[in-house]
Amino acid sequence: MRLTRQTNYAIRILMYCAANEGRLSRIPDIAKAYSLSDLFLFKILQPLVEAGLVQTVRGRNGGVRLAKPAEEISLFDVIRVTEDNFTMAECFEADSDCPLVDSCGLNQALREALGAFFEVLSSYSIRDIVDARPNMRDLLGIEALPEIPATVT
Repeated sequence: MRLTRQTNYAIRILMYCAANEGRLSRIPDIAKAYSLSDLFLFKILQPLVEAGLVQTVRGRNGGVRLAKPAEEISLFDVIRVTEDNFTMAECFEADSDCPLVDSCGLNQALREALGAFFEVLSSYSIRDIVDARPNMRDLLGIEALPEIPATVT
């Protein structure tokens, strides 16, 4: 199984937003970080917004941010939204002519494999992926938030 470019970059948008936590992320900045066009990212953004994974803020200082904490967004959540088809073989298709479709050992094995694939993806969150690289912000060209001096009382 191969994930689409849309899924790949949907995950990357969410990773960028998670690494840029506490601020709005701008599409041009995300596009620059991944060497993509703004238009391509805007196309990918729409299903993420509709699924409640990302929020958009309009206006001159607008941008995007995660709609919920990164630890609550699994890779499976993203893939479920961005992939159209999980057909691993012709026999998975609704109009299959195979007479063994309901009793075939291959069909059962592929269903189990797909279920295991989904289970593993469900066990990883966007936070897990971002935290796996301590220098993620640097790699994406995200400036650090300014330090707030401690107040003495």
